[in-house]
Amino acid sequence: MDSVRSDRASGSRIPVALKILIAGGFGVGKTTMVGSVSEIRPLQTEEVLTGAEGADDVSGVEGKTTTTVTMDFGRITITEDLQLYLFGTPGQDRFWFLWDELSQGALGAVVLADTRRLADCFPSIDYFEQRGTPFVVAVNDFDAAQRFGPDAVARALDLDPGVPVVLFDARDQVAARNVLIELVEYVARRQFAAAGSR
Repeated sequence: MDSVRSDRASGSRIPVALKILIAGGFGVGKTTMVGSVSEIRPLQTEEVLTGAEGADDVSGVEGKTTTTVTMDFGRITITEDLQLYLFGTPGQDRFWFLWDELSQGALGAVVLADTRRLADCFPSIDYFEQRGTPFVVAVNDFDAAQRFGPDAVARALDLDPGVPVVLFDARDQVAARNVLIELVEYVARRQFAAAGSR
């Protein structure tokens, strides 16, 4: 990652902008996370669930009435030198064709997990592992969910050693920001280790 670029004409500093994906299964809290942490009004493409037989599995999220059909978008300034652009992916498999477009140029991803439906995050994990995209797993601490520690979640998901697992509440701005910082630091550690092995 470059440090800060400077605008020679004005002498002002232009922050580095990094693209981050927010992924995970249907109803796991992607839209909530982007909305809670974004410093701008987030772009959301929520539509009412279709009600068509078999189109939307609301098991475990029976109160959910809308779904993301394209993406969520937000922005957060981490430091004066670093801004993150957040792209929330749609969680249902009928919208996965959008993922390749959304993932182009991404630094890494946050995979949201819900311990009530942990298997729903496997497609996201597989997607990023196959493409070599660094990711962290963020367990959204729903009120009614059974609590499991990061090590237990990492074992259940069969994650590679070193992949961070963090517990957080997607509704909490500070907690969501800390997840994003964890991802940026993890990517930096990976890049440093790769440079040292050359």
